[in-house]
Amino acid sequence: MDLQYGLELVGTFVFAISGALAIREQEHDMFGAGFTGFITAIGGGTLRDILLDSYPLVWIGDVNFLYAILVGVLAAFTFPKFLSKLRRTFFLFDTLGIAFFTVLGVEKALNLGVRPEIAAIMGMFSAVMGGVIRDTLTNELPILFRKEVYASACLAGAIFYLILNSFEVPRDINLLISIAVIIAIRMISMKYKLSLPRLD
Repeated sequence: MDLQYGLELVGTFVFAISGALAIREQEHDMFGAGFTGFITAIGGGTLRDILLDSYPLVWIGDVNFLYAILVGVLAAFTFPKFLSKLRRTFFLFDTLGIAFFTVLGVEKALNLGVRPEIAAIMGMFSAVMGGVIRDTLTNELPILFRKEVYASACLAGAIFYLILNSFEVPRDINLLISIAVIIAIRMISMKYKLSLPRLD
């Protein structure tokens, strides 16, 4: 199992946890949590693949992604009190998920022959659209439209990946560095309450 495949499974796992935890306070049953976790985990990647005309969709072509979602949902149900005690657990899992999916989305788009500019957008779509669908399903204002740095962190990480790729930085090192950049941007922006300028 190479690094990319491992990261895709880990990203799917943490996004499934993120989706399941999102409805924990709304007294939904396991099916509701499972459905929300599933949509959160595969929503962005599915949209990316449809736009890029890449078939079969990842989760249809490889059942391991469904297993990763199942394990994530079960983890959220099995250890809810433990996860709730972790500070900003939801934020942590969401940040890990968007970081993984951004760089993997960029790489997949590049491998399909699209221009770097489009690849960056596809990476961002891969990361954020699952969360947008999750928030819509749970009657929350989509995180994309809130003040916090979210999609812009993904776009910055995607561009960083493309820059390192142009300098022929080894692939696995590029993946890890770009993921770290997205996580760092999110962490710093939350700690210091940073946000992009608003349109007033």
